[in-house]
Amino acid sequence: MKILVTGATGFIGSAIAHRLIKEGTELRLLVRRHSDRRNLIGLEAEVVEGDITDAASLARACRGCDALFHAAADYRLWTPRPREIYRTNVEGTRTLLSAAAKAGIKRVVYTSSVGTLGLPADGTPGTEDTPVTLADMIGHYKRSKFMAEEVVREFVRAGLPAVTVNPSAPVGPRDAKPTPTGRIVLDAAAGRMPAYVQTGLNIVHVDDVAEGHWLAFTRGRVGERYILGGTNLTLRQILVDIAELVGRKPPGMRLPHSLALPIAHVSEAWARLTGKAPVATVEGVKLSRKMMFFSSDKAIRELGYGSRPVPLALQDAIQWFHENGYLEDFPALRHRTVTV
Repeated sequence: MKILVTGATGFIGSAIAHRLIKEGTELRLLVRRHSDRRNLIGLEAEVVEGDITDAASLARACRGCDALFHAAADYRLWTPRPREIYRTNVEGTRTLLSAAAKAGIKRVVYTSSVGTLGLPADGTPGTEDTPVTLADMIGHYKRSKFMAEEVVREFVRAGLPAVTVNPSAPVGPRDAKPTPTGRIVLDAAAGRMPAYVQTGLNIVHVDDVAEGHWLAFTRGRVGERYILGGTNLTLRQILVDIAELVGRKPPGMRLPHSLALPIAHVSEAWARLTGKAPVATVEGVKLSRKMMFFSSDKAIRELGYGSRPVPLALQDAIQWFHENGYLEDFPALRHRTVTV
């Protein structure tokens, strides 16, 4: 079986590719010409150059493949050119699925995000069925992924056998960019986070997310979506876990959202002048006003999905950052004995 993977140079995409190799599948990886390919090291796979917005390259990439894992996405909470996010996440998904349908691909797994899902007003974890609309989406990234899911549903209605998965906030090895969640882990481990806001995340190991993709491929129902999450934790709890792992004191100052928001506005204004990514984003602060808690019960029940304890995920992330030069000056990493 030949499988095409998009986004394999990225965080989740590379984890998917490494997981698929274990099944003995024949991999074809769609890679942009000038992309950072360090996450492909050690992978026995055919690499084809192309772009998610280039229809001709997508047609070539899909030709002869039996299945598609579409993990490529523009994951940024701030950009001076928001149009780029929609061009990749929405229009690119439409172009790719059109190529997949024409090539006769028999199974598609689309990587979305829990950011497209609703959150109950009573604070309980969100599920795949929590009511939500496009108007509820905060920021261009979440809006673009919400719109991309609708594109997937359109193709399913037209006969394309696709399954959608919604990862929560993954951490772990090969977070080369790093992602916004990875940046939190890195800054906390390096002692660069003196304060925090009251919020919460569902943290999951990226390799568990990759396993969930495989389970969705083999067991998922066409047209359904599945949350691939781990454990719901407040940001304060996450920072305490990181501090214990690296031998630092956790930040003790809680920053009110009313103060964090103007700081984010100033940070973005400075970013527009310098061209450098902002330290804090308006979208990120607005998102932090809610506890981003979710339930993976559907994936557990229907796919047999599971996740490891969060300290193990954080430990693997910190170790990778250290070994790859992101984190040089920090106390020795404390390998904890965690009951699984």
